[in-house]
Amino acid sequence: MKYYDKLIFELSKEGRRGYTLRRNEFGTSLGIPASLSRSKAPELPQVSEPDVVRHYTNLSQMNFGVDTGFYPLGSCTMKYNPKINEEIAAMPGFTGIHPLQPAKTIQGVLEVYAEMEKILAAVTGMSNFTFAPCAGAHGELTGLMVMRQYHMSRGDVKRTKVIVPDSAHGTNPASAAVCGLSIVEVKSKANGLVDVEDLKPLLNDEIAGIMMTNPNTLGLFEKDIKEIASLVHGCGGLLYYDGANMNPLLGKVRPGDMGFDIMHLNLHKTFSTPHGGGGPGSGPVGVAAHLADCLPVPKVAYCEKCGRYTIKRDVESSAGQVSGFMGNFSVILRAFTYLLALGKQNIRLAGPYATLSANYIKESLKDFYKLPIPSICKHEFVFDGLIDDGSAVAEDGHGATTLDVAKRILDYGFHAPTIYFPLLFHQTIMIEPTETESKETIDAFIGVMKKIAEEAASDPALLRGAPHCTPIRRPDETTAARQPILKYKDCR
Repeated sequence: MKYYDKLIFELSKEGRRGYTLRRNEFGTSLGIPASLSRSKAPELPQVSEPDVVRHYTNLSQMNFGVDTGFYPLGSCTMKYNPKINEEIAAMPGFTGIHPLQPAKTIQGVLEVYAEMEKILAAVTGMSNFTFAPCAGAHGELTGLMVMRQYHMSRGDVKRTKVIVPDSAHGTNPASAAVCGLSIVEVKSKANGLVDVEDLKPLLNDEIAGIMMTNPNTLGLFEKDIKEIASLVHGCGGLLYYDGANMNPLLGKVRPGDMGFDIMHLNLHKTFSTPHGGGGPGSGPVGVAAHLADCLPVPKVAYCEKCGRYTIKRDVESSAGQVSGFMGNFSVILRAFTYLLALGKQNIRLAGPYATLSANYIKESLKDFYKLPIPSICKHEFVFDGLIDDGSAVAEDGHGATTLDVAKRILDYGFHAPTIYFPLLFHQTIMIEPTETESKETIDAFIGVMKKIAEEAASDPALLRGAPHCTPIRRPDETTAARQPILKYKDCR
């Protein structure tokens, strides 16, 4: 173990300080009630400033991110975050405000919200947006609340079921359940698309709507979407669009034109703002015109009479309030900067480039990895593990599995793709390159994937022992998730 691979508590030496506060000149009382005061000092490491800086710098270098390497995580759109976004978000006029300030003192901020709403409406074909949701799953929940509010406001109280495709993101049924809705699953056909014939008998007056993403989680465009929209609308239901896969459609196809009534977007995916590691995120929800009054409050509005932006907080038909204020403004600001930088013309290039990159990788590797659905994909695609040559893929531990491939990729300096999702295949490898990666980077990744396939055939034990070059190798992920050790005292 290197010296600075130690925990910061292991670097601690009693009496060592990195900073000394000046003497308190105002007495000893801080006005803290005795019941809330500590009886003893917190158990913090005693280290110098260089030790602290080196500790956190080394931790940051152990992490993987888009700024350090290629991140082909399927269904996540890990695109590069241009640094101009960070410069704008760091401007004092934006960072120095408070959410409880009077609206007249934050007119520039409210204008960003208003202009961003116009841009997203134009890109998606929706009428209005709320920026209150703080993540994609939060957006899903908010969109379903809007769906329920719409039906309840019309006295249509029987509609408590939501149809979800078997290829959907796992958050879809989870969000529906949290919203108090029952889930009805619709099957996919062998070509990976929603089975319209399986959908038809599911439609009745208890259906509140259907949740879909298009292209779906296999990266395939749901070509029957207009028929699906007609069928769902015909039974009185609404269409919800999961915007996680919106990237390949930018400037080309709009969910509103497909027939969707409600949708969320992931600003931290499609519009380049950073994500991963728990946030922050932003999942704005857009709706068609007939649902605008159901959107959560508060909302930004423009007062023609006074010539200012205002904040509407009370709308009788609203689905309520889903966050403390109006979402993560700095994330919204980064996405706004990204959209202004690209403009109407260049936003149309994102989807085609992402689609080209995905198909290039797919076609380059289809002789090495099983390709269950050979049709043209959009922004992402799915392999079903290595091609079985009699030795490479095995359940009994003698061959190399998808997990082994993913672990081995780490040794070559790339992040692993998504694995074992969606659940339609047994050894799923889901790859999404995004449009921000160069051909040279993609070619290097293809080369690594080919080399790993060759290693799996000649020496599968090499893969089963991977990774070989990372700080940790194969932790017990289940135990780590269910019984995490969060305190230094507990890990000694």
